[in-house]
This record gives sequence, structure tokens and C-alpha cells, in this order.
Amino acid sequence: MMLSLADILEARKAIAGEVVRTPLLPSRFLSEQSGQPFFLKLETMQPTGAFKLRGATNAALNAPEGTHTLTCCSTGNHGRGVAYAARQLGLKSVVCMSALVPQTKLVGIRALGAETRIVGNSQDEALAECRRLGQSIGVFEISPFDDPYVIAGQGTIGLEILEDLPNLGTLLIPLSGGGLAAGVALAAKSINPAIHVVGLTMDRGAAMKASIDAGHPVEVQEVASLADSLGGGIGLDNRLSFVMCRDLLDEIVLVCEEEIYRAMQALYYEDSHVSEGACVVGIAACLAGKLSGLKGPVATIITGRNVDMTQFTKIMTGQDVQLDGYLVKGARYGA
Repeated sequence: MMLSLADILEARKAIAGEVVRTPLLPSRFLSEQSGQPFFLKLETMQPTGAFKLRGATNAALNAPEGTHTLTCCSTGNHGRGVAYAARQLGLKSVVCMSALVPQTKLVGIRALGAETRIVGNSQDEALAECRRLGQSIGVFEISPFDDPYVIAGQGTIGLEILEDLPNLGTLLIPLSGGGLAAGVALAAKSINPAIHVVGLTMDRGAAMKASIDAGHPVEVQEVASLADSLGGGIGLDNRLSFVMCRDLLDEIVLVCEEEIYRAMQALYYEDSHVSEGACVVGIAACLAGKLSGLKGPVATIITGRNVDMTQFTKIMTGQDVQLDGYLVKGARYGA
């Protein structure tokens, strides 16, 4: 099943009143740095702190009759979205995650009443448990990215951006399993095919980039990252998000951990936003000079605020951060 703009418009009707229509705000600092008007789409203002609520809610509303439990595999924010949607609909929820998911996200999911299961050290292992649960009668699995209702729900972000900024020139989208990038790119390209759409991700364990380069879904080694929300594979049996990202993204740009670190600092000190590392990959690429010839205006999605505050404090105070054997060397902002 391939999606169209009509699916995204239908999703907007379905989730109206359940999610927030988030603001698109200009950034003076990033406008100066990029040489183009630069805007931030603040999905941090969703009730669950991240954009994932859109797709999770749309999928939950389309669950089969007789569903009593929602289940998913998650790096954290999708699980929180599914747990929130389940609670709103009076359903149970079970969220499967790997041991790499930060404790703060685990606590947040449990606070919404979900059962959590920690399985292995990769999203692929957590996904296997989720798939097993999904075979039970009355249990409905919601993929974090490879589901038509999830992709359509995320695509509503693109509708809102284009309504607020009709002359958008470049759209920078954090890229992981591709649900966000596929949905938002579909909305943007359907409205204006001339918009330049860039997928951005970390340079270690970038599953979608490796898969597009290979011409088919591939497995990658999952590693700890400041952009932990972008970790995990895309599934070897990927049906939708791989093809859509391959066909709709004009380019994919990779950023390193040190660039993510600096961008988190910049977003906080210049624009006063607490954000996850996954949010700032577009900003990181801009500040690192990896986005040549930007066509403005430019917009990027600040996808979530559910960050480990102990780690965030280290970054804001310029301390080193240890990522499971990988050292991100710290520096005070502006030093």
C-alpha cells in the first residue's frame, strides 16, 4: 500500500483534538548562520514531548475491532506516544525496547501506564518480541515507522509547515526508520515538488542511509549515540518507509557526535530550547557547513524534548560525554 496526500489529510481529521498543532518559529541565530530565513517546528510541545504522538494516535484510532492491547517496539518516544494513545482510548499497552534506551524514556513510558519489556541490545531483538506479542488475539502492533497510519500521522507535520510557510525552500528532517521523513516529505512534495528535502542522521549506525546505498534494507550495528532516537534498523521486511525515503528524499547528510553535541548547545543557548540530540541533526549539518547552497526559507523539525537531563547538563556545561566506549570531547559553548 503506497500513500498519497489524501491519506495525510485524512489523518489530520482523525487526530484533531488529540495532538497539538505546534508552532513554527523563526531562529535569528540560525538565519544568520545559514544566510537564509530559518524556522523551527516545535514538536517538543506535544503532550508526550515528541512528534511520535501523531502517528501513534492515528494508528491506534484505526486499530481492528476487538483490540484490547497496543504493542510496539520503540527507542522511547514512539513507546510514549503509543502508551498515551492507549490510555486515551482505554486500552492496555506493552512497549518493547532494547537495553540502549535511556532510563528517562523508560520511566516516562511507565508513567503512562504501559508495561515495558527490555529485550536484548538492539531494536531488532526488541522488535522480535513485539512481533511475537502481536500474534496474540486482541493485540495490535503499531510499527514506529513502517505503517501507513503512522506515516500519514507524521505527515501532518508537513501540512502544518507548508500552511505556515508556503514559500518553503528547504526542509531538513531527522531520519531514522523513515516514518517521519516519509510522511513529511510526501506532504511537502505533494504540495510543492520543488521543495528540497534533506534527511539527516548520525554517521554511526545510520540504517536508512546504508539501506538506500545498498538498494535494499540492510542490518547495521546499533551503537549508543547522543541522537539515541535515531538508532535501530529499518527492518529487512520493510514495506513502506524505505521506498518512500529512497524516492522522496533529495539527499541524506550525516553528522558526527561532536557536531550533534555543539548543535544541542547552540539550540539551548541561542534559542532557549531543551532538546534531544536527534532533534538537532539538521542544525548540526548547518553549523558544520554540510548544507551548501541552501534554498530558503529553511525549516527543520525539533522532534522531541525527552532527553536524559543528566547528560544534557553535561553537554550544556561543556563536559565530556561517554557513549558506551566512545568519548565525545566536551567544550564550553562559545569557547
